[in-house]
Amino acid sequence: MVTAPWPLPRLVVAAPASGHGKTTVATGLLAALRRRGLTVSPHKVGPDYIDPGYHALAAGRPGRNLDPWLVGEDRVAPLLRHGAAVPTPADVAVVEGVMGLHDGAVGRGAYASTAHVARLIDAPVLLVLDTTAQGRSAAALVLGMRAFDPRVRVGGVILNRVGSPRHERLLRDALAEVGVPVLGAVTRAAEVAAPARHLGLVPVAERAPESVAVVDALAALVESTVDLDAVLDLARTASPLTVPAWDPADAVGGPAGAGRPVVAVAGGPAFTFSYAETAELLAAAGAAVVTVDPLRDPALPAGTRAVVVGGGFPEVHAEALAANTGLRADLAGFDGPIVAECAGLLYLGQTLDGVPMCGRLPHTARMTGRLTIGYRDAVAAADSPVHRAGEPVRGHEFHRTVTDPAHGDRPAWRWNDTAHGFVTGRVHASYLHTHWAGRPLAARRLVEAASR
Repeated sequence: MVTAPWPLPRLVVAAPASGHGKTTVATGLLAALRRRGLTVSPHKVGPDYIDPGYHALAAGRPGRNLDPWLVGEDRVAPLLRHGAAVPTPADVAVVEGVMGLHDGAVGRGAYASTAHVARLIDAPVLLVLDTTAQGRSAAALVLGMRAFDPRVRVGGVILNRVGSPRHERLLRDALAEVGVPVLGAVTRAAEVAAPARHLGLVPVAERAPESVAVVDALAALVESTVDLDAVLDLARTASPLTVPAWDPADAVGGPAGAGRPVVAVAGGPAFTFSYAETAELLAAAGAAVVTVDPLRDPALPAGTRAVVVGGGFPEVHAEALAANTGLRADLAGFDGPIVAECAGLLYLGQTLDGVPMCGRLPHTARMTGRLTIGYRDAVAAADSPVHRAGEPVRGHEFHRTVTDPAHGDRPAWRWNDTAHGFVTGRVHASYLHTHWAGRPLAARRLVEAASR
């Protein structure tokens, strides 16, 4: 395929560590640039589901993830180009980083780090710096971040949590000494916070009116503290994208089977964790994708032939999920293929913190105080509607619950010599989150199974 180069302006919002204010700045930039009349494409490094929800609200189009671990290095730039072109070509793309600029997958150096993605998409970095209790040393920190990997271009800094005009002047003078321009300064008093809980920010879908107010406040904050013209000038220094855009139809090889089987995908406030490419791949494989909200919809959509239940916060909505007995009964007796990840695993079990769930799988689940998080190199442990035994799959875990038992007689996965999840009949359920852009055969197989 011959594709003309696209001079897409773009930049990566990064920081020396978590907690410096990346999400505040990235979301505010997206909203402020949109207020200017620009079409802005929002992206997030890593497997995060919550930040892209705020990005989507700010930009008015889906927030998309760029994760080399989940999709492979070669797909990162094509996925950026696809996301920036759909539904309409963007004027600029803003990519929020993850953790610290150079923090990659544990034990694998810079792999899957923000710096790694910035190199893969050839974009300049806008560094957000928490300046609390820092003076000239802030310049030394920025200089070190820039010099650590010369292939990564730190093109500017936004000072965050600045204490006073005198503090700001000191910081600007120090950064001028090392030749890094300051593109904005946010004072401590001006900070805008979104509410958080056990797995990070509260998802947009759970608090829509409040989320709109937060995003509006972030837009106003960035408009008043950041030089947007300078930010756009920095974004325009990115070289043209020369790779073809990722194409879901090419990825799945076209429609699978006859007809358009209905695939119901769980959504709504309890199931907010989903990658935009999942529905695109299912549709490209020939499915009619319909959203079902387990909090409100009393039954599966008419004609449903397969179900996907992704991640989210069922523990927060357990009583309301339990009260929807009609949909629970539908899922308990559904004879088509079901794919469930994390929250979906909990919802299909017997109980969650003692509250009845669908009863489709034999386990009970409960909240704990321990966070299980990290990338996983998994191998499919059994044949299922979406995977074949022995296939390697990369994914990630992110939860504070446990199930009893932890796996069935036919587990879904194995990693670190341990079994995980359940394959029961036509159900595949586990804690592992996967990105189907990295395994497009999963979408094709599910549609094939639904067609049968």
